Amino acid sequence: MIFNKKSHLVGLDIGTSLIKVAELKGSGKSLSLNKFAVLPIRSGLIEDGQIIEMEELSRDVETIFKVNKIKSKNISISTGGSSVVVKTISMPSAAASSDVALLESIRFEAEQYIPYDIDDMNVDFQVLGDSDSNPELMSVLLVAVKKDIVDSYIELTDRAGLNAQVIDVDSFAFQNIFEATASVRNDEMAMLIDIGVHKTSLNIVKNSNSLMMRDSSSGLNQIWNEIASEANCSVEDAMKIFLGEDQKSMAAETLDELSQNFAKMWCMEIQNIVKTFQAKSGHGKIDKVFVTGGGSLVSGFIDFLSEGLFIPVSIFNPFEGVSVNLKKFSESFIKQNLPFASIALGLALRKVNDK
Repeated sequence: MIFNKKSHLVGLDIGTSLIKVAELKGSGKSLSLNKFAVLPIRSGLIEDGQIIEMEELSRDVETIFKVNKIKSKNISISTGGSSVVVKTISMPSAAASSDVALLESIRFEAEQYIPYDIDDMNVDFQVLGDSDSNPELMSVLLVAVKKDIVDSYIELTDRAGLNAQVIDVDSFAFQNIFEATASVRNDEMAMLIDIGVHKTSLNIVKNSNSLMMRDSSSGLNQIWNEIASEANCSVEDAMKIFLGEDQKSMAAETLDELSQNFAKMWCMEIQNIVKTFQAKSGHGKIDKVFVTGGGSLVSGFIDFLSEGLFIPVSIFNPFEGVSVNLKKFSESFIKQNLPFASIALGLALRKVNDK
């Protein structure tokens, strides 16, 4: 997933409520953090990967670069949500007889898995190797993104005076930083979970290969909407209650119970996906689970999931394998941003001229 080229790009992760930007120096085991910043943005600027308010969001992107004195304009950016389709599919190995034949076969197969007009999608793929179940088949990772989504991200970065050289997928960015920094053996199988506002992404990886990717509509917005209903307030005010900025509008016990109910629901959904994967894949048992995103902080989630899966579950630390100057970035700042930094740092690993 990580390519050996010159010059890191600046990683730009635009979430529903936060913009994160990261810049790394060095390579391999000598990575160091040069820049990292977070900027809260107004709710509703971007939803489910789709840009809603182009002008205001581009100003916010421009601001985070200017305030943090990030000089490089070459960036990598990622998207996710319902407009992105990622599937691992099986195809006859004979289809790889030539690049042209493989591309035609991939496009034909893609139409079966993509719920949109294929002509409206940018389609890419990666051959993962022979299928474990049938030697005459090969496993292919299929990625498709709506063209209008890609165009909107290019317009956004152009308006902000930036040059988007790579447009990645959130799950791949998380996998990039995981492979670069995590203390996991090659023979271990790990599940990476990213819980955002509008979606939860699951990625099961082993030996740098993604064995299964799955997105669901579970996310923090479910909790915020429930808080808004219970407290009879706006979603923005509900976010303040959830973050502890407003401790008067809802009792702590009520908030904790409400949050844990959703945490249990998310865990049940993930457990069912894992059971299905383990029953059908033949890859055995998942060894470890790592979680990132704001949803990782929901009361009880980590413990519930670990108990339900009988697997160690922890919040992923993307800074673990990165040298951090604590005079430049305080320990409290790094700790506070652990759940929000993975995708930006994964994007910052990308290089100029990456595919």
